[in-house]
Amino acid sequence: MAKGHLAAPAAVTLVWIMAAVTAVRRPSAGHLAASTRDPGERTVSKLTGWWKRRSSAGKVELYTRWSFHFFIAMEIVGFGLPGLVPAANGGSLAVSFALLLVVTVHSLVIGCLTSRALDWIVGSRERPVRLVAAVVVVTAVSCLALLVLRRTGHLDESVSITLVCGLAGFGCGAVVLALEKVRHMRYVPLAAAGAAGAAAYALGIGAGESLGYLIGVLLTGMFLAIAYGFSGWLLTTVHELDRTRELQAQLAVAEERLRFGRDLHDVMGRNLAVIALKSELAVQLARRERPEAVDQMIEVQRIARESQREVRDVVRGYREADLAVELEGARGVLSAAGMDCRVEFEAAGRTLSAEVQSALGWVVREATTNVLRHGDARNCLIRVTAGEPSGAVTLLVENDGAPDAPAGPPGSGLAGLRERLAAVDGTLLAGPVEGGRFRLRAEVPGDGPRRVEVRA
Repeated sequence: MAKGHLAAPAAVTLVWIMAAVTAVRRPSAGHLAASTRDPGERTVSKLTGWWKRRSSAGKVELYTRWSFHFFIAMEIVGFGLPGLVPAANGGSLAVSFALLLVVTVHSLVIGCLTSRALDWIVGSRERPVRLVAAVVVVTAVSCLALLVLRRTGHLDESVSITLVCGLAGFGCGAVVLALEKVRHMRYVPLAAAGAAGAAAYALGIGAGESLGYLIGVLLTGMFLAIAYGFSGWLLTTVHELDRTRELQAQLAVAEERLRFGRDLHDVMGRNLAVIALKSELAVQLARRERPEAVDQMIEVQRIARESQREVRDVVRGYREADLAVELEGARGVLSAAGMDCRVEFEAAGRTLSAEVQSALGWVVREATTNVLRHGDARNCLIRVTAGEPSGAVTLLVENDGAPDAPAGPPGSGLAGLRERLAAVDGTLLAGPVEGGRFRLRAEVPGDGPRRVEVRA
């Protein structure tokens, strides 16, 4: 009879757990995208793609969210099931279902608050102030109801303490997750413990048992508050590091633009000032009908042509990339972004023409940009292999953390590289390879008789 008495509440418990997890679970973008693929690709995508396509910050956020979703089931199973035991509640089936309902509703409210609080931490929502107030009210009412059941003899002492400590502890953790300052977080377990002990004593429960409520809520609340608070701090730190990495890439581009603007200003500033002065002098001489005005305008024409030539030199130097400089720049940028970048240059004493260096330098520059912007790379290999003087020159760029599918429409970067390599009869191959890696391979055939020394 006892087994049958427990079977129905246990079955209902499983239904409540499934409903609780489903209520706060969000459909992932990977599941939506996989629905348009064939069955084999959908299976592989469900197993690996939903995780690989995420950045480090996204992985930490997903892990944190599902950890808190698991807390919903843990609260129901760990603190709701003890109340279903007939010996714990006087054998009343109504009290059993009432306890299960109280714990389940409380866990659902906690799950909603943690989900919204994580959205606030990552900056996608406002702080859930109303949900914090709702959690405080639901937790206080639930704990007070449990204390009343304990006072009237409908609940055993050990079960009552377990339920009150569990509900108050999870409530403290959820409230702490929505707070910003540590000095405010530390008062939450203290306030909950004091309220629980005072309420138990006011209802006429003995002083020793009331002290047990106070100590139990304090220890449970502090433990869960630290766990929740540390998870929020970790998620905030990871997202800040991810944003810092994006800012580094943007600053590198801005610095290059500033360098080009500075070079152009240095070239054109002096010449334009001279042109303005000589033009003004020519105007004054022409008004006086002096023949020297013609000489001044001829000088202006000469300076203008010289300025045009200097601007072309600046632009040509900006568009041409030096291979050794680009290799060293790629190493510095990727290392600054926290990657393990290894650069290998196997030339065997061979020198490369300026055209080949420029083409391959642009490949290195574009590949470095792609590694920074796409995927979640942790290590990158850049290898330049130049064999015999008449042999081909090969550039290999390979990195891990490549997504299974591009996040957006294809850009024009690779097409531009193919055009540059076509000028030196080169080829370009790029795409994902085994192990979640992305490989870019550029090959240029033997480069003519002109040679320049490569600075390494």
